[in-house]
Amino acid sequence: MTSDGHLADCRARLAFDLLANTWNSVVLWALRGDPSRHGELQERIGGISSKVLTETLRRLEFNGLVERRTGTAPRVAYALTPLGRTLLGPIDAFGAWAFEHGDEVMAAQERHGG
Repeated sequence: MTSDGHLADCRARLAFDLLANTWNSVVLWALRGDPSRHGELQERIGGISSKVLTETLRRLEFNGLVERRTGTAPRVAYALTPLGRTLLGPIDAFGAWAFEHGDEVMAAQERHGG
């Protein structure tokens, strides 16, 4: 974080913004293996519309985390960039935290009428 207290401008906020969108982390995690086509990703993820997947892939590509690979038309696949791969560890750690503490969070939400 920045030492001058301007959290709105710090690099940590950039990282939090990238991971705050639920689909960003889900799509990055789904791409951790081999490059995948749009339909393959949609099937692997489940519960994501084609439009939202396309928007998410574009956002991740814009941020340098995913690359769009074109092959013989109309074959297009998506893959993590080296930068995108660096987020797999933090996503895995966050997922492990959620698995370990998810029940506690849900109990707190219920106590507060959630």
